[in-house]
Parts: sequence; structure tokens; C-alpha cells
Amino acid sequence: MPENTVVVGIDGSDSALQAARWAGAVAAACGSSLHIVHAMPSIGRNLTETAAAIQAAIMTYQRDSALIFLRAASDAVRKDRPELAVTTEASETPVDEALIDASGAARLIVLGGKDVTGAAAVLLGSTTLRVATHAVCPVVAFRGDKVAVSDKPIVVGVDGTGAGAGVLATAFDFAKALNVGLVAVRSWTTRAPAGDVTIPFLIDWDALETAEWSALTGLVDEWRQRYPEVKVECAVETMSPGRALLSHAADAQLVVVGSRGRNALAGLVLGSTSMNLLHHSPIPVMVTRAQAD
Repeated sequence: MPENTVVVGIDGSDSALQAARWAGAVAAACGSSLHIVHAMPSIGRNLTETAAAIQAAIMTYQRDSALIFLRAASDAVRKDRPELAVTTEASETPVDEALIDASGAARLIVLGGKDVTGAAAVLLGSTTLRVATHAVCPVVAFRGDKVAVSDKPIVVGVDGTGAGAGVLATAFDFAKALNVGLVAVRSWTTRAPAGDVTIPFLIDWDALETAEWSALTGLVDEWRQRYPEVKVECAVETMSPGRALLSHAADAQLVVVGSRGRNALAGLVLGSTSMNLLHHSPIPVMVTRAQAD
């Protein structure tokens, strides 16, 4: 697989086929190639003999159908973009391990499906969660039904921690590659007390909102200077981060959030905002390592 390739994992589902076509569009826009990977399902914990038998049957079906799935995905991508360099790979390793390994040389990992559920995260594990929290490169959980890039902007969530720089770096990089604008969103809530103040009517809410704007524009301006060709809008919302990003997602084509590193509990790593978006976003969600290059 060439360096800087867009990698997409497929499993034969309609969602995975759409994810492959969307990944092909992104690869073409970025001047990259596309590598389509089919690997075995992650085993997880088989709680009963029945579950183990079902898992074995699924793995046999996936193994026997791998070449068919790969051919269908590659044909669909080549029909959309005949000029794009497309390669395929059938792997016998679990899909999360295969994609995490591929992330070392990839520009982007794309996953189809909606496997992020409470049960998956706590009991069985989830391919999307494992790849998103362990991959070296950004990971996109494909959502929605759009299989081509558009002129709609990218939305990026910027929080009040030091993680914002890394997330902004990725968002600016892809906004430049796709030749679209960027909407940087920061949220804050009037429900939480400001510092040590516990009497709400003593808080200068206007001053706090001004401080939030200042913090956001300060972070954005640093990256705007590095990417002067990217048009940026800033938004400060008085609501939860998840609701704030979802409110802007309707007018965007991609939403970018950060992960906090590696941890056994994916919910703690990604945070409630990222988990909420993986559940409810109508557009693809990009999860990137929340640290600056």
C-alpha cells in the first residue's frame, strides 16, 4: 500500500459500499490512492455457545465472500472515478487489527456501518471505537448517504483543553484538500458556575461569552495563518458540545472531533461528545488524535 493512501474497511454491507464510494471521492480530492480492505470480524467475547456458533458462521461467510465484496466495492468506486488508483486486500486478521496496522502509512481510515452501541462499547467492543482510539491517522465513521464530496464546509469542535490544536490541524488540512470552508464551533453552558462563583446573578455572562469568543478565535487564528486559503467561520454556542456540533452538521459534509488517547474504556477516551456524534450524526464523523503535530 502506498504512503498517504485513503484506506476503507468493508464488510459487504450497503453502508460499507457507500463508505467505499465516499472514500474514493475523498482520495481523488486529496490526490491520493484508495486501498479497500476486507478483514475478519472482531471476535469480542462470546458469552454463550450459541453466540460462538453464530460468530463462526459469520466469519465463514465473510471469508468465503471476501473477493466478491472487494470486487463489488472496487467496481463501484472505479465507475465513479475511473482515474483513481484503487487496490484491494483480503486479510485473515480481525478487521480492527488490520485497519490499525494500516493506519501507520495511511492518510485516512474510513469505516462504514453503525456498530457503536452501548452494548458493543461495554461488552463486546466495537470496530469503530477500537480503530478510532488506536489508529495513528484520522478515522472517519461514515454516516448518511452522500457518496461524493461537495462544496459544503467541514465542522470542527474546539474545546477548552490543549487538545484543540491537534483537532484544528486535521480539520484545516482536510478543508484545504477538499477546497471547502471550515466552521469552528466552541460551546459553553450557563448551567455550570464560572470558577468559584456559585450565585448566578453575580456572574457577568456577557464577559464570559466574550472570553469564549476570544479563546476560540485565538486558537483559530494561529491555524488560519498557516492555511490562508481556507475560509473560516467561528461559532460559540450556549449548549452542550454534542448539540452544538449536531446543529451545524445539517449544513456541513464532515464533522471533526478529537480523541483523548488510548484507554480500555473507549467512552472515556472519546468523551461523551464524540460518542454522541457517532450515534446521531447525519454526516461522516472524523475522529483524530487530539494533539498537535
